[in-house]
Amino acid sequence: MEKTWRNIAIALAGAAQAINLVEQLAKTGYLRSEEFEIAVDSLFEQNPENTESVFGSVQQLRLGLQILLSLLESHRDPKNADALRYMLGVIHIQKRLAKRNDVMNIIGSRLQKAQYQVQHFGKTHENVVSNIADIYTDTISKFQYRIQVTGEYSYLQQPRLAAQVRVLLLAAIRAITLWRQIGGSRWQLLFYRNKIIEECKILVEETRIH
Repeated sequence: MEKTWRNIAIALAGAAQAINLVEQLAKTGYLRSEEFEIAVDSLFEQNPENTESVFGSVQQLRLGLQILLSLLESHRDPKNADALRYMLGVIHIQKRLAKRNDVMNIIGSRLQKAQYQVQHFGKTHENVVSNIADIYTDTISKFQYRIQVTGEYSYLQQPRLAAQVRVLLLAAIRAITLWRQIGGSRWQLLFYRNKIIEECKILVEETRIH
């Protein structure tokens, strides 16, 4: 996969979409099933043909593209504070994860086993979600730095909802891994933000056409 602004925008939109679901889930207890399935699917796309295929298609990232646009254009807006914090947190964790081949191998191996479970139960079955959440707990949660999810205490204390949040955070990390693989860096977010914004607008328009 080549380094293009299109690919960079798609990968970042994948992370933004998963992060938006985390925020909505933590604050409202509501989860959009279609976008959740896209996030789960992305975890099993280990050898994608291209950036888009990780998420199915550009159309399936329309929400993520809109969220990414909002973060890039209005990053100082208080309503974007939690999403921006999650995004920067995921980027930070992914950088640490990239240095730990042992942890990455464990995650990859356990996701392969979870894929067999999907064939029996379906990708968003409670058993599958719980299994993927355990992967996050046993690996990423062991890192010194952790993402603190803020929301309604009554929602965050529910085991099922907490598992869904972990799955989404793992999907966001997977999207940032993809972003790194195609040449993404934090410098781009500082110095080439307008390039990414421009590409996001093109992609959002593309989702409308289709």
